[in-house]
Amino acid sequence: MDQRKFVLRQTGMIAIGEAVGVALMFGAFVLMGKFDRTVVWGGVIGGILAVLNFFLMAVNLNLAADRATQQDVKSGKALVQTSYIFRLAGLFLILFVCVKSGLCQVFAAVIPLLFVRPILAITEFFRKDKQS
Repeated sequence: MDQRKFVLRQTGMIAIGEAVGVALMFGAFVLMGKFDRTVVWGGVIGGILAVLNFFLMAVNLNLAADRATQQDVKSGKALVQTSYIFRLAGLFLILFVCVKSGLCQVFAAVIPLLFVRPILAITEFFRKDKQS
């Protein structure tokens, strides 16, 4: 499979998983009696940031892999490290501004970022199951 198609497909799976996770998180906030518009904005912004972070990571890793296949490992490694720093700084800055402005509830904005790894594990489990 073409790497670009694979990245887009994985990003789509992450987006679907994030939507489900954020909906479940909304349900938890409703059950706790803490649901309001800041939770909605926090979930939406956190979910979008999680998907965008994953997409940018995957694109940069593919670029680094291309450089490594061209015997430019040092440049690929630098690309991955730089990408990591800028993605974390961007996430922190955007979340900080959203929370400080009162637009987002802090937990509702951060929790969707934690959904990516379980979503990847679940999709990988089902992907392997289909191949066998």
